[in-house]
Amino acid sequence: MLELTHDEWLSRAKELDLSGFHHIDGADEPGGGATYAAVSPRDGQVLAQVADGGAAEADAAVAAARRAFDAGPWPRLAPADRGRALLRLADLLEERRDRLALTVSLEMGKPITDAYDIELRAAVNTFRFYGQLADKLTDESPHTAPDALALVTREPAGVVGAVVPWNFPLTIASWKVAPALAAGCTVVLKPSENSPLSALQLGRLATEAGLPPGVLNVVTGDGPTAGRAIGLHPDVDVLAFTGSTAVGRHFLRYAADSNLKRVWLELGGKSPNIILPDAPDLEKAAATAAWGIFFNQGEMCTAPSRLLVHTSVAERVTEAIVRRAGELRVGDPLDPATEMGALVGEAHLGRVLDHIDTGTSEGARLRTGGARTLTDTGGSFLQPTVFDAVNPGMRLAREEIFGPVLSVLTFDDLDEAVALANATEYGLAAGLWTSDLSTAHRVSRALKAGTVWVNCYEEGDLTVPFGGMKQSGNGRDKSAHALEKYTELKTTWIQL
Repeated sequence: MLELTHDEWLSRAKELDLSGFHHIDGADEPGGGATYAAVSPRDGQVLAQVADGGAAEADAAVAAARRAFDAGPWPRLAPADRGRALLRLADLLEERRDRLALTVSLEMGKPITDAYDIELRAAVNTFRFYGQLADKLTDESPHTAPDALALVTREPAGVVGAVVPWNFPLTIASWKVAPALAAGCTVVLKPSENSPLSALQLGRLATEAGLPPGVLNVVTGDGPTAGRAIGLHPDVDVLAFTGSTAVGRHFLRYAADSNLKRVWLELGGKSPNIILPDAPDLEKAAATAAWGIFFNQGEMCTAPSRLLVHTSVAERVTEAIVRRAGELRVGDPLDPATEMGALVGEAHLGRVLDHIDTGTSEGARLRTGGARTLTDTGGSFLQPTVFDAVNPGMRLAREEIFGPVLSVLTFDDLDEAVALANATEYGLAAGLWTSDLSTAHRVSRALKAGTVWVNCYEEGDLTVPFGGMKQSGNGRDKSAHALEKYTELKTTWIQL
């Protein structure tokens, strides 16, 4: 962690010059002149005026990406040369890590410690991983008849539209952009309107790293205008989206209404976290459950928002989580001691509070939290919140809240736990705590989730894929498997 005090971060924030122009074809572009205010959730203050893009800006960015793909050097470079360019970009991200972390913290409310240690580390490591992987892929030559030669080559898919959310603005952008670039594609990145400033810096750093004009373009604006324009664009070959399931459906429709582009979706979650009475360490299980739901203000698609705990240990575990919620330091994201910052904005805070009100009215028991806090700051802060006596039919147990709100449900046997865990339209992640190896294997296979953590939560690295089942989406980010989204397989049969 960069060792700066709260006052030093505040001083740097005052000196930060944030530009809100699009980055298209290797240069900053104001677009049509329309702008919107990027507001910091830590104090409600305007950070910058950001270009409000629409169809014209999306057209310009896609045209630049199309030229760079069809006639530019990037897809034709030796893979090792593409890899070296991505490694240069990773080095620049590392060099500007403090500035980028500060931008992320200011624009979406993440604690500066998390922005620097987790968000930026992930972004740097992602570009390094795919930079090193770029020349490690091999084509195939299947064994065929003696008078023929078959070649299976993996080729870049074309222009990629990447539409990413605000909760991890650089991490998730990196998960889309880095493998697409490593494969030889060109990219149009549209960040969330809530977190555009860090993505714009990424685009400028890519140009500084020597990526040719048009290879990585960044267009800012909202989903119904800029996002829709990218989704419908006939010159976008692949669309990669992370966000809500409702918006994911829009992108599938955009593909059907345009050129049938491939659409890869990482969508919502309502992840179960199962604690059995034979968990190796109940205190650790409770502490991890608390960390999982309150980390990043609960604004996590994988957040273990449904805690499924055996009746015999339910009160012990719940009390430990409630105790941890009371100890958690909620405060200014720029204070290195802060453990939970601000929710991304007033509109989102209002939606989370509505879920809390509904939970109370439906009969769930509020054990702690449930109200906004630090109101004198002008920021969007919420107390860490825990409900128990939740039943599966309640809104608390069914809908993704995307905030620091935990629902505790109980079960009496393992079959009931698995049934409760799978009783959701989502299938992104799950957790399981047990000392029994056979139980760990059997339950992990039975859970309908793209990732299952056993005796831990949110662990892993870039070597393992990430993505969901059911209405949590399709395809995988991270690992070598991510390259499958941005490449096409071509068969060449040569008769000898």
